[in-house]
Amino acid sequence: MNNRIRQILDQINALEDELKTAVEAQQERLHYKIEGTRITFEQTVSAAHLKARVSIVRWFLTVRPQNYFTAPIIYGLIVPLALFDLSISFYQLTCFPIYGVARVRRANYIVFDHQHLAYLNIIEKLDCIYCSYAVGLLAYAGEITARTEQYFCPIKHARKILGEHARYANFLGYGDAEDFHDRLEKFRAELAVEAAEKNRNSKTRS
Repeated sequence: MNNRIRQILDQINALEDELKTAVEAQQERLHYKIEGTRITFEQTVSAAHLKARVSIVRWFLTVRPQNYFTAPIIYGLIVPLALFDLSISFYQLTCFPIYGVARVRRANYIVFDHQHLAYLNIIEKLDCIYCSYAVGLLAYAGEITARTEQYFCPIKHARKILGEHARYANFLGYGDAEDFHDRLEKFRAELAVEAAEKNRNSKTRS
């Protein structure tokens, strides 16, 4: 990896730290606290949220007609999504230990917390839960796929692609064949180090 790429990656890490600080500042501004899996708002904020909630009747009367027509299509996707969830989870559960790769923690990606928002009615909360599941599932599967790609084929594409995963920036350049198999083993060794570190952390917490 050349120095310029390393500089850019360092800048990205710095921006991620800055983003984390900004999110924490927003948390303070919106007056909520995260205590384990529980999220609580200050009493005055909770009261304002309840006041802003739209009743079920009013919600049904204001929904756009096209949303009614497309709802069966959207919610019908729960079946393939659930099957995909089972398949990708089974894959990493069975194959990652063989490869020496740390399993992706599902709870880090699929998060349900919108049900704590009092300004959403029950239907809006269900919609949010469904979206949280779908988006989180794709991110979860994306990280599983990224670790698989690092193990088997850590090579960038010739053309610029959108939606690169976090590991992609460190991959080998397209057409960079020098000592490819030796460097491939280094990528696999990095995954093994991640797995060993995760095991140590798990033992420390227990």
